Amino acid sequence: MELRKYENIGEQVLFDTLPNGLAIYVIPKKGFFKKVAFFGVNYGGSDRRFKLKGEWHDTPAGVAHFLEHKMFDKKDGNALAALSANGASPNAFTSSGITAYHFECTENFEANLRILLRFVSEPYFTDESVSKEQGIIAQEIRMTEDNPQHKVFQNLFRSLYAYNPIRDSIAGTVDSIAQITAQTLYYCHEAFYNPSNMVLCVAGDVDPQIVGSVAEEILPKAKSEVAVRDYGAKEQQFPASAKTEEAMEVAVPLFMAGTKLGGGLRGKDRQRNELLGDFAMNLLLGKSTPLYARLYAEGLINSSFFGGTTFFPDGAAAIVGGESRNPDAVCEAVMEEAAKIASKGPDKALYQRLKKAALGEEIRALNSLYLICNRQMTGHFEDYDPMDNIKIMEEITAGDIVEFIGSSLSPEKLALSVIRPSKGGK
Repeated sequence: MELRKYENIGEQVLFDTLPNGLAIYVIPKKGFFKKVAFFGVNYGGSDRRFKLKGEWHDTPAGVAHFLEHKMFDKKDGNALAALSANGASPNAFTSSGITAYHFECTENFEANLRILLRFVSEPYFTDESVSKEQGIIAQEIRMTEDNPQHKVFQNLFRSLYAYNPIRDSIAGTVDSIAQITAQTLYYCHEAFYNPSNMVLCVAGDVDPQIVGSVAEEILPKAKSEVAVRDYGAKEQQFPASAKTEEAMEVAVPLFMAGTKLGGGLRGKDRQRNELLGDFAMNLLLGKSTPLYARLYAEGLINSSFFGGTTFFPDGAAAIVGGESRNPDAVCEAVMEEAAKIASKGPDKALYQRLKKAALGEEIRALNSLYLICNRQMTGHFEDYDPMDNIKIMEEITAGDIVEFIGSSLSPEKLALSVIRPSKGGK
């Protein structure tokens, strides 16, 4: 295994690529009782149209999420139960671009790793089990559709984007998942769940050689073709629609507003924009800023107010949201403050204070085995090294903040999604 040393943060990472294309990262943490393993797939809710073996394929919304649910089912039982019985705490998630299966444990690490690698790489679906799961996930979808927080988010991205599949829920719709069959799942597993399109990340006091040997023993030996994805037509700079409103049972109007940040960034450009974007949004409207204090004092926001950036396949957005009796006034104030910072620059003392805080958060994150593995997985798929986060943060200047805010945040680029109290609501 290749040893990578990061003297500035006192960390090491062991890296290897198996003959089948699987990337393995081991982050040694001597003396830690807990051990964490992530087995990630470069496949998420947005990967619905892809080319494999020279042919384009379109799949229903929700397949990646559905597949995540079904992977735990085995012919001889349930992998989730097997891991739990073996002392592990397992879970999984599907995002717009990634599906990840993970566990943490303090003992029986090798046995748990074997279970993880085996159940993710060996699919077992039947028409009966798929039909049963359709009913379960349909119930989840209906509950989500009745959730104002989910609705305000989805409406925002439907306003921002005309084509990108981020417009649609990762879980799909009741109608879309009804189209999924056992054969659909087998085909998508073959297309994406191959070692060349996956990564194994482990953190803790573990033997790296055991990690590599277990992976070589259990997983397929040969490389496979990696599917080419299509995320829709090129998006315009401005939102597809400026404002979306819907009535639901909420006590106070709920809102999310956002602007598109462009798409297609990879490598260090993607990494830098993620760090810069979140830092800039915190400097603009975080809890330590004058804008937050003023809006809070005026009763326009409460503790639910937030801001940040989000990145997804072929797209990214700067977002702000929360509860407010006057979302339009909040958005206007945010845009005015953004214009002020873009013109005059940020307050120097606030900039220095928040930069120190951001660096402190990055250092503390190195003690979270879960975060380390999750970031390593994401960085691998996006072709950057998350262990360089602190170095990149240190290089960010006040001028970078001004450029980001000036180019990203303006009224004509803003889309607003509002959930207002229904007449029959509270």
